[in-house]
Amino acid sequence: MKRILIPALISGSLLAASCSKMLDVKSHSAVATNTLSEADVEAFLVGTYNRMQNSPGSEAYISFDIVGGNLINAGATSDGGLNTFISGVLRPENGLMANAWNGYFAALYQVNNLLETLSRLPETTRNREIAGIAHFFRGLIYYNLVTRWGGVPVLEKNTNAKVARNTEADTWAFVEKELEIAMDQAPAYASGQYYQVSSMAAKALMARTKLAQGKKAAAATLAEEVISSGSFQLDDFEKIFRAQQNTEEIFSFKNLTIESSIRVSTLFYTYAHAVKGSYVYRPTQETMDMFSAEDRRTAMSVETFQGLRVINKYPSGQSGTDPIVVVRLGEMYLIAAEGRGLAGLARLNELRARRGLGPVNPSGEPAYLDAVLLERRKELLGEGFRWHDLVRTGKAVSTLGLLDREVKYPLPMNELALNRNLEQNDDY
Repeated sequence: MKRILIPALISGSLLAASCSKMLDVKSHSAVATNTLSEADVEAFLVGTYNRMQNSPGSEAYISFDIVGGNLINAGATSDGGLNTFISGVLRPENGLMANAWNGYFAALYQVNNLLETLSRLPETTRNREIAGIAHFFRGLIYYNLVTRWGGVPVLEKNTNAKVARNTEADTWAFVEKELEIAMDQAPAYASGQYYQVSSMAAKALMARTKLAQGKKAAAATLAEEVISSGSFQLDDFEKIFRAQQNTEEIFSFKNLTIESSIRVSTLFYTYAHAVKGSYVYRPTQETMDMFSAEDRRTAMSVETFQGLRVINKYPSGQSGTDPIVVVRLGEMYLIAAEGRGLAGLARLNELRARRGLGPVNPSGEPAYLDAVLLERRKELLGEGFRWHDLVRTGKAVSTLGLLDREVKYPLPMNELALNRNLEQNDDY
């Protein structure tokens, strides 16, 4: 099957480091008008998986760990400057902001083109499934956008117009609409086929979406439906993060070396390590201290190499790639536990037992929420959750010492210059 890839949307911020000759740059609301041949829709779907996987860049997958207190720059002599480090990342001119924004909208361009192509095709069972997959991806893109920036331009079709931002409420409503379609139309989950988008993956992402908005009862109900579906069960942690067949992953990008630019591992390992890396970020001491000897996640999560702290979930290094887990069952247990409050304690302790830990019995809802958030921090370390977990529970400023504005990402500086209809988040 041939693979068809649509050129990425280009923003000035992407070009600054790599090309000084391209002067006529466009913002993400300006797109090419070429469309794909209808006969090539299956190949285009393969290309869409590739674009969704690659466009945001490696750091986008862990950016909530970077600004959420789990990581600090590897060159720091201590963890004392953590909030200064976070403030340095959360700047309009920081490349991490621009690369993620550019990448998500580049992926959106391709997803929108796929849906536009499908709208001209006969309505068959397979075309309906492909549309469901595309709507899942569009929901995932906008989930990633709204959790970072709040309200963003909601584009159901590619356009040359320089559009303004939708409200945050409108953006969340769009995510839910997309996932509702995906739950209805995406293919049913087939045992062990977690590298393919399924209706069950859409339901799991919807559970996350509900929780992010504080719709706890709805989130818990959806998570329980995934747990009780019979399609998944908690599995050994090493299987999940060593690319072994397992029963826990719901949807992941396979992220094959031949097709991928995503090498998260190089950000964490030193060049002296067997897998080699650039050692850009290291876990804070507090992150290391979360884990105990009996916790079966410990060895797969962190290690110390030649006296240096290392995140150990992505072990392929410079010569390979690792699967990128998007949704998995462990998260569903934690959503069910948080969504039900203290009534969900059994789910929290089931997960802990599978990870080799004894039960906890917090007294009162505040202590229980803290216990769930700590378990989420351990379970989901390096998977991109921590900062938004603190933001959505109102704990980011007090826990991390952030400025009030830093509960949102700043819109990239170059994007604001290219589209004057965009407004920056408050106080940036």
